[in-house]
Parts: sequence; C-alpha cells; structure tokens
Amino acid sequence: MDTVGIRELKAHLSRHLKRVRAGRRLLVTERGRTIASIQPVEAPVAIEWAHALVEGGLAHWAGGKPTGATRRVTVAAGRSVSAAVLEDRG
Repeated sequence: MDTVGIRELKAHLSRHLKRVRAGRRLLVTERGRTIASIQPVEAPVAIEWAHALVEGGLAHWAGGKPTGATRRVTVAAGRSVSAAVLEDRG
C-alpha cells in the first residue's frame, strides 16, 4: 500500500488515479497522518448484462464511446420524441 500527501495528490491526481485503476490502494496523508484511502471499486453490477451480450456474440463493442444510431428514428407526425419515450415508459 502506497502513501501520498495531499499536495502531491492534488498536483498529480491523474497519475495517482491511474495507479488506483491498476489495482493499487493509496493512503492519503496530511502532515504525516493518514486521513483517507483511495482504492479501486469493483465493476458495477448494472453493466454486467452488457458484457454478457458482447461475450455471447449478441453485441459488438470496439471500446470507444457510442456514436448513436445510423438510422433516424421516426415518430408519428406532430409528436415529440420525448413524448413517445414517456408513453413507452408508462
């Protein structure tokens, strides 16, 4: 487990968070006293279904951000998309 002072953490936050992403746990110190710890979190359960789709060959992900639909979504004349979404949720 590594320790890092507040001043160093503020100055190089991205570098230290990269270490945490790699699995390291950091203890944050202030004047030599430990005041906090930063550690990696486990992957949220909410996206496991998406990983299962990719692993099952039912979806494809290249690792980038979504670009959106290639086809335009049409809605009945005079209705907004938000109204259609609200109706679908109801």
